[in-house]
Amino acid sequence: MAAPRRDNRGIVAAPELLARVRFRRRSPALPLRPYVEHYWLIDWDLPEPYTSQVVPHPCVNVVFQRHADRPAFGEVAGVGLELFSQTLVGRGRVCGVQFRPGGFRPFAPERPVTDWTGRRLPPAAVFAAPPGPDAHAEVADAVADAARAVVQPADEDARVAALDAFLTPLLRADPRVLAQAGLAMRLADRIRTDRTIRRVADFARAEGMSVRALQRLFAGYVGVSPKWVLLRYRIHEALERAAADAEVDWAALAAELGYSDQAHLVRDVTATVGVPPTAYPR
Repeated sequence: MAAPRRDNRGIVAAPELLARVRFRRRSPALPLRPYVEHYWLIDWDLPEPYTSQVVPHPCVNVVFQRHADRPAFGEVAGVGLELFSQTLVGRGRVCGVQFRPGGFRPFAPERPVTDWTGRRLPPAAVFAAPPGPDAHAEVADAVADAARAVVQPADEDARVAALDAFLTPLLRADPRVLAQAGLAMRLADRIRTDRTIRRVADFARAEGMSVRALQRLFAGYVGVSPKWVLLRYRIHEALERAAADAEVDWAALAAELGYSDQAHLVRDVTATVGVPPTAYPR
C-alpha cells in the first residue's frame, strides 16, 4: 500500500495549525495497511487556546486523547458531516487512526458504518464484546488500558506499536466482509482520484452496478452515500486551490470539478466552511 499521504486536505488554515502543534503521520503494521490509511499524531503546548477546524474526509477515525484537564480516553469518530472544530488548550496529545473510506467495517462487522456517521462514541460501544455478563466492562477496561498505552509514551514508535496492538486483534477474517470492504475502498478511491467521474449513475454503470447496489455498499461500508463522497472530495479540492492561489478562476474550477455552474460550487463551499471560497484564504 502507499505511504501516508503528505497533503493537508481538509485542514482549515493548515499553516496556522502546523505552526502551533507537532503533527506527524505514521504507517500501521503491514496486516492493517489495506484498511488503515495512516496513524496521525499531534502534540501541543500552547500559551493560549487555539481552535482548529477540519472538513472531514469520508472515513472513520479511532482517536486516543490526553488533555491537561482529564485522563486519557478513546473515541470512535464516524464520518463527520459538519465542519469539525476543537479548541486546544495548554498541553495535550492526540493519537488517531484514519481508516480508508470503506476500511473500518472489518473491525466492527456486526453493524453498518452508517450507524456511526456523525457520531463520536466510546470504543466499547462500537467494538463487539465477547459473550459474558461482564463483557462490556472488560472491553471498557481494555480500551482504557489502550488509551494509556497509546498516549503516555514519549517515544513515538511506542505509540505506534500500541495502536498496532489495539487494532490487530479487532480485525475480523470474515471473507465476505473483507471482499465487500475491498470493493468499497476501491470505488471510494476511484471517486477521489478520477476527475472524470461527474454523476453517480454513470459511475455505477461503468462499474457494472445499479445505483441502488452502489448506495447500499457505501451505506454499509463507507457510512455516507457515493454522492456525498463525490461532493466532499470536490470541496477538498476547491479549498486547497483557494488556499494556494488567491486568483483562482472559480468558473473554470467549477467546470473542472463537474459543477453545472460557479454558483453551485460557491454555495457548497460556503455551506461547508461558513465563508465563500473567495474569503477562505483570509
